Amino acid sequence: MKAWISSTVVAAALLGLAAVTQAKPLSRIIAETGLSPADFNIVAATADAMLAGGTPQVGTESTWHSDETGSKGTIRVGEVRDNCVQLQHFIQPAGADETREIRTRRCRDAAGNWVLTP
Repeated sequence: MKAWISSTVVAAALLGLAAVTQAKPLSRIIAETGLSPADFNIVAATADAMLAGGTPQVGTESTWHSDETGSKGTIRVGEVRDNCVQLQHFIQPAGADETREIRTRRCRDAAGNWVLTP
C-alpha cells in the first residue's frame, strides 16, 4: 500500500509539472519520463528516506539505481522554506543518453508528514 501511495505521489508531481507546461494525460507524462513503475517506487523510497530524519539541508543529495531496469538518478534538496522542501530529481532512464530534471515540492502537514504540494 505504501509503495502504491509513494508511486502515486511521484506520478501526481509529474502531473502537476505537466499542467504548468501543457495539458497531457498522466499516462503520457509517465511514459515520456522513460521510468518504469518499479523505478517510480525506488524514486519515492529514496525521497522518503531523505525526509525521514527531519528537514534536510539545501544541497543534500541521494542517488538511486534500479538493478531491474538500469535506470538511475539523483535527488537533491534545492530549497528549504518554512515547512517545505523542493526536491530536484535528475533521472536517467535505462538506455537514455540524457538526464532529465523533474522538481517536486513537499510540505509538512499538521501531523508532521511530508505531503506533495503544488
